[in-house]
Amino acid sequence: MLLTPKENLMRKVFFLVPAVLLAFTIAAAAQGSRPSPAASASCDLGGGKTIKTDYSSPRMKGRKIYGDLVPYGKVWRTGANEATAFVTSADVKVGDKDVPAGSYTLFTIPNADKWTLIINKKTGEWGIPYKYEGDELARVDMKVSKLPSAVENFTISYEKSGSGCTLNIDWDNTRASVDISAK
Repeated sequence: MLLTPKENLMRKVFFLVPAVLLAFTIAAAAQGSRPSPAASASCDLGGGKTIKTDYSSPRMKGRKIYGDLVPYGKVWRTGANEATAFVTSADVKVGDKDVPAGSYTLFTIPNADKWTLIINKKTGEWGIPYKYEGDELARVDMKVSKLPSAVENFTISYEKSGSGCTLNIDWDNTRASVDISAK
């Protein structure tokens, strides 16, 4: 059977459109699978006061983390990709430092026995290199403890504690933590 030019064109369009849609679907799915996916943690401080942390969660993948991939004594972006965001809807106390309600970026300085949490006023930045000392709101000491087993996925979590929350940073066999309370 011989097709007219119009029928031939319709046949090509009929097969081409689904092929293009499939290609776009595959491309979109590939972009969605980041090696360090986005994650979030939050805590309700009561009375409508909340804190929330948005970060990217890298994986251990058999690597030595602290003292190697994440060097001791140097500012670390505390996650991967974009800098870790910390948003508080109310004035809070982080460790012994006052933090007004607002949006901030978190960095840390890991060491084997003590960590320092850096709360920075500069937001919307990529995680490295760190060049924002002039925008720091506070540096806070964090407690360090060993976890009973290694944590594959870098994790930030909040644990309800008294009238506040404890911010926990877990990866490999290390936990760094600091208490946060509403003012």
